[in-house]
Parts: sequence; C-alpha cells; structure tokens
Amino acid sequence: MSWLDDLDDDEPGFDEADVRVRPNPKANRPRTKRRPAHADARIARVLGVDRGRYTVLVDEDGPEERTILATRARELRKMPIVTGDRARVVGDTSGEEGTLSRIVGIEDRSSLLRRSADDTDQVERVIVANADQMLVVVAAADPEPRERLVDRYLIAALDAGMKPLLVVTKTDLADPSEFLAHFDALDDLQVFTSGLSTGGMPLDEIGAALVGHSTVFVGHSGVGKSTLVNALVPDARRATGHVNEVTGRGRHTSSSTVSLRYRGDAGNGWVIDTPGVRSFGLGHVDTANILRAFTDLAEIALECPRGCTHLKSAPDCALPEAVDEGRLGPRGAARVDSLQRLLQTFADKT
Repeated sequence: MSWLDDLDDDEPGFDEADVRVRPNPKANRPRTKRRPAHADARIARVLGVDRGRYTVLVDEDGPEERTILATRARELRKMPIVTGDRARVVGDTSGEEGTLSRIVGIEDRSSLLRRSADDTDQVERVIVANADQMLVVVAAADPEPRERLVDRYLIAALDAGMKPLLVVTKTDLADPSEFLAHFDALDDLQVFTSGLSTGGMPLDEIGAALVGHSTVFVGHSGVGKSTLVNALVPDARRATGHVNEVTGRGRHTSSSTVSLRYRGDAGNGWVIDTPGVRSFGLGHVDTANILRAFTDLAEIALECPRGCTHLKSAPDCALPEAVDEGRLGPRGAARVDSLQRLLQTFADKT
C-alpha cells in the first residue's frame, strides 16, 4: 500500500496549475557571480587613457600591430587601469573606425609608480605600470632646479624598482655644476646635460639609454620635458609651453600620461610622458626605501647604533659626525638635511 492510498479523496489535491512562478518582466536570465573565462582575450599594451576610453596596442611588434579603442568591463570598475598596463581585451579588435573592444583583465604588473597629494596622504595615485626606468628632467634655470624634489623622484623610483636617470636642460642659461654636486655620491645615477655653449641635448646618448626599456619621464612643469619627448619621438606632438616670468612657474602643458614608441638606430623602447608636477608626495612609500635612496648616506648609517632613526634628535647618529669630519664632501650637510627632513615628515605621521 503506497502513501497515495492514505490520501483522503475529499481533500483537495495539488497539480501543476498550483505552482506559482514570479514573472520576469525583462525576460533576462538570472544574474550569476560566475564570470566568463575569456579564453580568446588578446594581450594589449595600454598607451593612454582619456575619459573612460583606453587606447591600447594589440599584436605588439607583430606584422598586424595596430591601436584600438577599448572600454573597461564592469567588474573592473574599481581597479585603476593606467598607461603601461598589459590588458586582456575581447570584442572587436580590428581597429576599424567606430569599433570598441572591452578590457576584461589586467596582467600582473612588474612595477607600479605611484604618488600621493602629500606625505601625509595615504590615498595614492597610480601613474604608470610596468616601467623599468625613470628619467627625471630638470632645468638648470627658469625654473630653478629643486634638489629635494629630485630626491623625492629618486625615492619613488627605488620604491617602484626602477633605474633612475637624470637629464638637465637649459644649461645655456646657467651652470648646473653646483646642483649636480648634490648627487655626486650616487654612482648608479646616469646624468645627461645639454652643451653649455649650444644648449643642445645629447639625444643619441639619451636614446641609447632608452633602447629595450620602458622609461617614464617626470619633471617639474616648464623644464622642457615635452620638448625633449618631441625631439626623441618626432611624431609625438606633445604640447609645449613657457615659464611665467612673474611666478617663475612652468605652465602645465601635458595633461595626460601617454606611452610613445621610441625608434633608434640601436633599437626601440618606450617613452612614457607624464604631466608636469610641482610636488611629489611619498605617503605610500616604504620608509626603509628613503634611506636606501641616499646610497652614500646609507653606507655611513651602518655605523649608527641599532634602532637609530637618523633624525636630527637621534643620539650618536653617525651622519652628523661624518659631515663634521668632511667624509661626505662639500654637499654632505645638504644631503643629510634633505634626508632628515623626509624622515621627520614620516615620523610626524606616526
């Protein structure tokens, strides 16, 4: 005897008509958290970003290399996508007018250059990804070079794992020797200067240093960074400006970060031009990298007692003693002061 025989024939039964299904007015499928794998995605280099649209290069160095326009997938809306990123793109990658592909993922980054509004700001701004060199551009005059700003660039480069380079422009206006003496102790810093008599830049030497590398150009507004980029990459057409005679400040001309291909006799490379900045916050930087950026001072600091903060108030710190003994040269006091100011800023944060 089955359980069906126990049912009372007088009691109402149930059939398919009694099942209620909620209507789906949009007639679409239920949402799912599972995302497609996009096995057919192409790897592309992000060349620039403009109002939510990304110019990317597909088939890099291949016979069908081309630039296309892309947007980002919804699931990437909280991820910063920046110049230099290696993006996974799907959709129409033909590059024909009116087409738009979609970025569905970002490959692992080898490096990431960041800055904050100031040293106390923990909100970081991602500038460039996957660059392995930083070329700092300063002017010998108009505007005056700022040693401490360059120190900050060097710290940011070290923190990001980039090799630093330094270019001094406008040497026809002033002798940069005193400024460059601040960095004499940095053996791994390659320096390029324009001719004192002609004012011309050593483009061949700078270009040779760019071959095989992805190099981000940084510098104060008005130092001639965009002019240098245009000389190295003739079809770059980056806007150039002048320095305000009243304030002594450069006018912002490059409004966006863009990656440009450098083509030289010895090979190719990538030039990443960035907007000029007057400050470079290090709120995101590992404080241990601050001392490491001052390689000559880091060697002296090995003589300090364990746990030494290297601040001006630090007892028995070896750095002031090295200055007094003349072991750091004529610019040693200025370098120690620059280091101590940076360390004090971070000490005040805690």
